[in-house]
Amino acid sequence: MAETKREIERKYEATGETPVPDLARVPGVAAVVDRGVMELDAVYYDTPDLRLAADALTLRRRTGGDDAGWHLKFPVDTGIRDEIRAPLADTLPGELAGLLRSRVRGGEVVPVVRLRSARDVRHLVDADGTLLAELSVDTVHAERLPKGKGKGTEATWTEIEVELADGTDPALLDAVEKRLGKKGITPSASASKLARALADTGEAPRPPAAPGEQGTAGAAVLAYAREQIEAIVAQDPAVRRDLPDAVHQLRVACRRLRSAFKTYRRVLDRDVTDPLGEELKWLAGELGVARDQEVLDERLRARVEDLPRTLVLGPVKARLRRRHAARGRSARHQALAALDSARYLSLLDGLDALLADPPLRKAAGRSAEKVLAKAVRKDHGRLATRIERALALDPGEERDLALHEARKAAKRARYAADAARPTLGKPAKRLSKRVKAVQSLLGEHQDAVVARGAVRELGLVAHGVGESAFTWGLLYGHEEAAAEAAERELPEVWARASAPGLTAALTR
Repeated sequence: MAETKREIERKYEATGETPVPDLARVPGVAAVVDRGVMELDAVYYDTPDLRLAADALTLRRRTGGDDAGWHLKFPVDTGIRDEIRAPLADTLPGELAGLLRSRVRGGEVVPVVRLRSARDVRHLVDADGTLLAELSVDTVHAERLPKGKGKGTEATWTEIEVELADGTDPALLDAVEKRLGKKGITPSASASKLARALADTGEAPRPPAAPGEQGTAGAAVLAYAREQIEAIVAQDPAVRRDLPDAVHQLRVACRRLRSAFKTYRRVLDRDVTDPLGEELKWLAGELGVARDQEVLDERLRARVEDLPRTLVLGPVKARLRRRHAARGRSARHQALAALDSARYLSLLDGLDALLADPPLRKAAGRSAEKVLAKAVRKDHGRLATRIERALALDPGEERDLALHEARKAAKRARYAADAARPTLGKPAKRLSKRVKAVQSLLGEHQDAVVARGAVRELGLVAHGVGESAFTWGLLYGHEEAAAEAAERELPEVWARASAPGLTAALTR
């Protein structure tokens, strides 16, 4: 089984003659313990076109040291990575292969670099002998694979690496860096050994070229599409790892991209984007089961926790826990099955093809400001029509459905404004903010409607087995009141989002 370790470290330039200062003088460090030299041998894998390196991921098979095995590292922040470890094996473990699926697709990873390092290790410990950080002076020999005959396929360098132990205050790194800096030791220009090896031994991955002529509608829309496609690819392994909010973020990227296809259909040919949009709708739907279940469970648990104990009659919390466990497992299985499907890989390939050969229409070559502003205004007008229709209906099921449709329109209008922000600036940002308030309020209304139905179902089950349904009825009333409150607040929130001049300001 793979295990995950949060790696917090900093790297520094050095030579074989660089003296390491006495770090026992760093506040909190009582002693520096020499742990000797270990020999490490690591082969780094990537796709032939270096897709992993382009996204700052590293995959290696390493022998030597106390953590021999397969290591897959995902960037979290500057100097912070999550390292997922699997036992040493001749071939890539399936669990790690799954985490790479959105990037590797149906291809394979191949050896690209071999790093052999002599690691001189020192432990920084506190007064109790507890490990605070590990400092190593690494003498590295890099070899590009397959080994070429030309110049520059090998490189050698020395670097200093300081890695925090679990539970150590990150402020220690600042103190160590200050001490190193006084001796002229500076931070490394490379984020990782692999990045340096690729740069020093041959061609390193290059960022994708900007699509289309800058300033045109086509360039603006394709830049936004690329951003969402990259988010889908990046969130895939996060969903597989069951990281917080990962399902939501992947689903949002699908929705944003599908919405952009609809909003900017004068820029991108619908014959290409409509089929992709349908596949994005399918994927968001498969993921939505897990996300919607998560939101509903959190809402109901919070409602019960807010009730006085005297009003919680019967095994209410236990029933909610059982419901969460049963439906949560099923929802996660459905989400992972979608990510493992051939249909999903086909969608990713289709999105790549869209970026590689954009289906641009005539409007794509026009001014981004004019084309995008017109599209945003059109989506805002569509939202206005749905809001007005919903508010004209009497309270009840028909109005609930109309408000749900208005929520979808609000989401699309907001996404349209977000896509236009790099082009239209503050007016688009202002519009997005106000429409988001409308979307959030309508979302609260829809959540209350859905929760009301779930509570009714739970109450009927409880009543059917002889349990008290009193608490379920009370919760139903709370959700009904929440929906009504959202409906009362809507006209005021919508008035701010439809203020005169708000959309007119999009065109400067």
